[in-house]
Amino acid sequence: MKKYILLITVLLLSAVKMSAQVHLDKYNFGEGLNFSGDSGYSMRLQGYVQPYAEFKKAENDSDLYTRFRMRRLRLRLSGESADTKFSYRLQVDLSGSTEADTDEGSNNMLLDAFVTYDFSKNWSVSFGQKMTPTDNLELSMGSQTLQLPERSRLTSVFASIREFGLFFNGSYRLSGGDMYLKPAVAITNGDGMNVFDKDHGGFKYGGRLDFLPFGLFNKFGQYRQADIQRELTPKLLIGVNYSYNDGVSSRRGRNSGSILYLDDSNNEALPDYEKFGIDFLLKYQGFSLLGEFVKSNAYIDNSITQRVRTDGSVSSSFEVDGIQDVTNYIKNRMMLGQGYNVQAGYVFKNLWSVDGRYTHLEADKYSFLNNGAFYARPNYYTLGVTKYMGRNYGAKIQASMTYVDTAPEATNNDGELVNGNEWIGRLIFTVSF
Repeated sequence: MKKYILLITVLLLSAVKMSAQVHLDKYNFGEGLNFSGDSGYSMRLQGYVQPYAEFKKAENDSDLYTRFRMRRLRLRLSGESADTKFSYRLQVDLSGSTEADTDEGSNNMLLDAFVTYDFSKNWSVSFGQKMTPTDNLELSMGSQTLQLPERSRLTSVFASIREFGLFFNGSYRLSGGDMYLKPAVAITNGDGMNVFDKDHGGFKYGGRLDFLPFGLFNKFGQYRQADIQRELTPKLLIGVNYSYNDGVSSRRGRNSGSILYLDDSNNEALPDYEKFGIDFLLKYQGFSLLGEFVKSNAYIDNSITQRVRTDGSVSSSFEVDGIQDVTNYIKNRMMLGQGYNVQAGYVFKNLWSVDGRYTHLEADKYSFLNNGAFYARPNYYTLGVTKYMGRNYGAKIQASMTYVDTAPEATNNDGELVNGNEWIGRLIFTVSF
């Protein structure tokens, strides 16, 4: 904790020192503090808080589970050079929560830390830790701009979220119209974020290709969920993404070293993880529609003969259904299967919005998606309402109800079988500066 406090102190002192040398530009609520220097460089300081409440209950159970916490508390410092060729971003989260709010904990204080260089008219390269383009489209959208209180279950199951490596981003305007192609390529560590110790496995290779047939979205609407800007003409994005992780040491490549295997010589031997997705985003006059599909596969190294327990000891037992089965034992610990998420909403002119979502998950026969405590819930139906305090994301309050279909093996927080399907209520308040 002391090192985190020191990091924030240095960040704030640096901002204060720089602000004495630059001029504060016009401030718009929710859009950050913008500074510009006499030499032409610029800097932006942004942040937001999200207090959150959750209520969960099984249909035939009298017990009500409640949860109150700070969902996110983030501070971001970014800037660029006078010629805009060089830029940087540093972002931290003081809440202690994970972005996808799942079973895998991590050291998630540091979110973004990267520098970017625009080396041509159409391409830039970033080096450091940032969001990966190989996840589903929802992950490219800011957490303070979500149209429902929480991201979809598709995201929490399959997304690796942030990684460290090289990221190439391109943008091409096609001749004869407003059509755009946006390719992206990433070569990363494949171990997720904040890997300060040993890397496990090889690299992760992947990319994304987005096609925008009707031009660019207004005010970066591609990276926002609800159509709060009310696009005057239809805007559409169609994207595909793919990644191959050469040796994962976690369920989906989000963490480093949490699940390890060895060969006969006690050398690390890890499974590979492959993921493919397609998605789209449509916006027009307050209406938005987002659709996503993800499919994952695993390739098991035949040399694996041992597994490392959480206490560091080693075992050669890979028992599945009473027999030794190395391949399917390993698959049972990985996020394998497919799923899709469809959500739509409408923002009225009075800045109220009504939004709905349906998420479906289909686990492979051998997959951690069959785990009763965290998953074993194939369908999620959500209806939500949001009140925006202005035509930006400076402040908003959101509420939603989710109905969850539970599989027979689903369990509650006490490890007992769930008695019926589940209801989840959520309430979140967002304030940005």
